[in-house]
Amino acid sequence: MSNDNVNKDLDYYMNLDWTLIEGVDLDFNGNPYHYIEIKEIPSFAFCAKTREKALENYKKQLRLSLMLMLEDGDHITEPGKETTI
Repeated sequence: MSNDNVNKDLDYYMNLDWTLIEGVDLDFNGNPYHYIEIKEIPSFAFCAKTREKALENYKKQLRLSLMLMLEDGDHITEPGKETTI
């Protein structure tokens, strides 16, 4: 695990003020869906049929993503900090 993550647990990261990038796109059938990405975690994306559902549920996927990143010892860039590793 990298030194940055040693004293920081899942709850710490879940409570950060992540930079959300929201948008609307079309699925393969031409139906609109809403997505949420997190600027600091380039591999993160969550999709739902409505903006409300996306905002309501993206944290479940964020929790899983952060758990994996912590287990793997990946660098986690915090909001407001440099995005370089």
